[in-house]
Amino acid sequence: MFPIREAKRPAAAPAPVEARCDDDAVVDCALYVDGVRQPAGPCLADLLAAAEATPSGFVWIGLHEPSPAKMAEVAKVFDLHPLAVEDALSADQRPKLERYEETAFLVVRAARYVEHTEVTETSEVLETGSVRMFVGARFVVTVRHGTVGGLRAVRADLEANRALLAQGPWAAVHAICDRIVDVYLDIAAAFQRDLDAVEARVLRREASAGIGQIYQLKRELVEFRAAVLPLQQPLATILDGRTVKLTKEVRRYFRDVADHNTRVADRVGGFDDLLNSMLQARLAQVTVDQNNDMRKIASWAALAALQTAFAGVYGMNFKYMPELQWRYGYPALLLVMLLTSALLYRRLRRSGWL
Repeated sequence: MFPIREAKRPAAAPAPVEARCDDDAVVDCALYVDGVRQPAGPCLADLLAAAEATPSGFVWIGLHEPSPAKMAEVAKVFDLHPLAVEDALSADQRPKLERYEETAFLVVRAARYVEHTEVTETSEVLETGSVRMFVGARFVVTVRHGTVGGLRAVRADLEANRALLAQGPWAAVHAICDRIVDVYLDIAAAFQRDLDAVEARVLRREASAGIGQIYQLKRELVEFRAAVLPLQQPLATILDGRTVKLTKEVRRYFRDVADHNTRVADRVGGFDDLLNSMLQARLAQVTVDQNNDMRKIASWAALAALQTAFAGVYGMNFKYMPELQWRYGYPALLLVMLLTSALLYRRLRRSGWL
């Protein structure tokens, strides 16, 4: 169990002892000073105390689907607002940025493209998760939900870039957002390939290009859009300089993230327009095919009705009927029925109904 107790304010940093992070909910925790990972005390409060005793130190603790009890312990150490803690534990949150006194609460939705051979009516194209971040002057607390959006690689890459990590907690937030948005770009490229494949089948009028596939892509696009578009506002708020105080260097990095996210948002809008066009084209094809089928059915019904008319007249059993007593009346009537059917069939074929 990763021990946590309330932070105290010692005059000097505690003696270096490697921190223990053996709690299932705690993915990683570390103290960083001047961009370098430091050994620290055995509990989270000691990490925070060491960070506050150092001008350029901060703590980064990563949690994965913590229990309410574990989250309450972390919130007590970092003095997190109860409303933000409640949002951090909630299953579904839109991307947003909220300020609570000296702590900012940022929600970002992570996504992952699911590989598949072709798009079907039940294909899962996109899988999403959520990353919630508490950011203070001396700490970052990340709370991840779902299997998407793992941060181990982000932390490792950031630890290799000491100059950026030395910029403080918001540098870690930038690295997380940058990785998530870069994945958005990869998803957009893969989504474009799926759209091109379905569009080609629609234009070729292949039987496999069903409306269900288009609707499935639209459902997945709605999920993708719910991650990308709402993120624009939090990024704009971070960059405006009023809600969050950033160094010039970190602000440049966030501006790059916002630019990439805008590019993805523009592509998502284009994808939606393309899917609507494909849907309309496919519906038009289905309507034309149905009209052709109805014309064929009506043509064959006309041919059958003509023969039924002859049979109906001669089936009335009146005494005085044309050629009723003629020896060759029966074969002659069959010949007339055959000739009239051939003439009607030819007329329907020439008019395009058959």
